[in-house]
Amino acid sequence: MSTLMIIGGTDGLGRFMAQRHADRGGTVVIAGRDAGRAEAVAKEIGPAATGIGLDLARPETIAASASGVPSLDHLVITASHQRPNTLRDFDIAEAVTAVTTKLVGYTEAVRVLRERFTPEASVVLFGGLAKERPYPGSTVVTTSNGAVTGLVKTLAVELAPHRVNAMHPGLVGDSPRWRDAAVGQVVERTPIGRLVTMAEIADATDFLLRNGGINGHDLFVDGGFLTR
Repeated sequence: MSTLMIIGGTDGLGRFMAQRHADRGGTVVIAGRDAGRAEAVAKEIGPAATGIGLDLARPETIAASASGVPSLDHLVITASHQRPNTLRDFDIAEAVTAVTTKLVGYTEAVRVLRERFTPEASVVLFGGLAKERPYPGSTVVTTSNGAVTGLVKTLAVELAPHRVNAMHPGLVGDSPRWRDAAVGQVVERTPIGRLVTMAEIADATDFLLRNGGINGHDLFVDGGFLTR
């Protein structure tokens, strides 16, 4: 089975995908800002998982942090620094951390890890629906998620023949990350009549990782929310 690395794999969607991959017989490397937490989560997942500390907000440290990573069949980066940040009360430090994480950190992680890629390895970077549907306080989130689109297109060229795609999830009903969101309003505007699930996001991510014809692509998994 394949080896998958998930940066941002200590909770939420990343944790779910790591467990799923291990349960299917694959090996998984989990990376998070806190090395102790990453190691603890890996232990919970089982012997096929290992955990390392890796901070995308400090891109100059990524090469050293990833020095022990084995050969990789796939790389998924879900990590983000997503905080409301209105123009009226603009927090520059928060904005710099968010943009550094999503753009410089993502790029440096791919650059560092590409030397571990197997011939058929592929990459999925996570953005989000704020790219298309801004909300109050989402200026930095919307901008950085929009930039992920440009990033996957240029990386698809620079990493060729390795493939790079972007996943943009809608609100995920069974993810703790969105428990405080305005769920009722989103459900009302979603044609399938419910929020998408972590399993559906994981399935779609697997598709992007496996399908050899998909490259430089943005995939929205939102139950049709963007059509309304």
